Amino acid sequence: MAKNFVTRDEDYSQWYNDIVIKADMAETSAVRGCMVIKPYGYAIWEMMQAALDKMFKDTGHVNAYFPLFIPKSFFSKEANHVKGFAKECAVVTHYRLKNDENGGGIIVDPDAKLEEELIVRPTSETIIWDTYRKWVQSYRDLPLLINQWANVVRWEMRTRLFLRTAEFLWQEGHTAHATKIEAEQEARKMLDVYAEFVENFMALPVRRGVKSENERFAGAENTYCIEALMQDGKALQAGTSHFLGQNFAKAFDVKFLSKENKLEYVWATSWGVSTRLIGALIMAHSDDSGLVLPPKLAPFQVVIIPIYRDDEQMLSVVQSAKKLKDLLVKHGIRVKLDDRDTQKPGFKFAEHEFKGVPIRLALGPRDLENNTVEIARRDTLTKEIISIDGIENIVIDLLNTIQSNLFNKALKFRDENTYEANSWDEFKDIIENKGGFVSAHWDGTSETELKIKEETKATLRLLPLDYGENEEAGKCIFTGKPSKGRVLFAKAY
Repeated sequence: MAKNFVTRDEDYSQWYNDIVIKADMAETSAVRGCMVIKPYGYAIWEMMQAALDKMFKDTGHVNAYFPLFIPKSFFSKEANHVKGFAKECAVVTHYRLKNDENGGGIIVDPDAKLEEELIVRPTSETIIWDTYRKWVQSYRDLPLLINQWANVVRWEMRTRLFLRTAEFLWQEGHTAHATKIEAEQEARKMLDVYAEFVENFMALPVRRGVKSENERFAGAENTYCIEALMQDGKALQAGTSHFLGQNFAKAFDVKFLSKENKLEYVWATSWGVSTRLIGALIMAHSDDSGLVLPPKLAPFQVVIIPIYRDDEQMLSVVQSAKKLKDLLVKHGIRVKLDDRDTQKPGFKFAEHEFKGVPIRLALGPRDLENNTVEIARRDTLTKEIISIDGIENIVIDLLNTIQSNLFNKALKFRDENTYEANSWDEFKDIIENKGGFVSAHWDGTSETELKIKEETKATLRLLPLDYGENEEAGKCIFTGKPSKGRVLFAKAY
């Protein structure tokens, strides 16, 4: 499976693409910039969906669905929002095709022009807030805590599978509240939900913080974020939660009658994560032998591979392997029995190793005689022969150990690649030669932030949640002007 597979040090970008393709997760499509998510890749997304969906519902949210198409006029109602997405919008102008009378094939029917052009959903704030106007009349209708699982289109010119595509899958939460405090609490709560998911399920430590004004979501008053560090030293935004204030409520006239019998605008949030988390999963944990998956998100946590020489051995070994599978499944473990007779065990070993299955169990005639099984770990690439007695408990404990080991390994990497810079030369040296997160003083201006990005390609990833409160005072590394505290920079995806 891993033949002709480049290493991370040789070509990190190619290494990433090879994993996506050779692990059978996704491929490019006939539509420029769009991808086909294959069953194995989609199974990982389904695992993410299931975990997140439960977390959303446990915090009081419900699912709904809103139109893919948004009237163009809706975007003009919130100036910052349209400015932020204008360059990425795909626009529907006609609703019918016809045969070209001059023999030129199929053409757009010029008589089928839409009265109002439609935007293919890049995000749903506008269509949802137009809908909320009908749903919200009184404080009794609040809060509205709604999530949507959907696809969106943002016309990206430079694309990479999972990380950046013209169409991608995501969830987007949109909530309405009676007070500013409730909305701000909601935005912070969902940031914590995302952080808990990424750390506990993806085994990936994150930094929590606030985006600068330059990096803030278009139309938001504040954007909270979690940032993770990939193995090449670049940061990846793993989730965002936005406090929208009353911007969209005012744009779409969403008012409610308060307990004091006053007509007031509601307060809003939106928040989302997407299939780019699969890209983060790949880059955070995988190695030069292929994909590495944390057990909580692996479509199959265990693969059982029977080993035999002839038909007689096959019958007894496969029968025992099926019993072993049934035992593990009974204990809530996701198991694949690979009893294909078209491939040899060595091929199966390599295939499932490359696809990141956390545990491999190999069972042969000698194991049946000795009541043993060979158990192999994907995270450490180690294996041993163990007694099959109590195997269900051994596997459960080992899955938990692998989950913890992946998190601790990623945490150690992040901490070892987080630096402090106290001068401009030091900052440039770290960014250019080391990568990782750089904690540095900044004067708080967008102008300085943009100049730092222009000179180093490093972006301001986040301001700490307590920025300017209990932080050390200092001087901006670029301008020397006073700084409220350190912020986090990195090159990023």
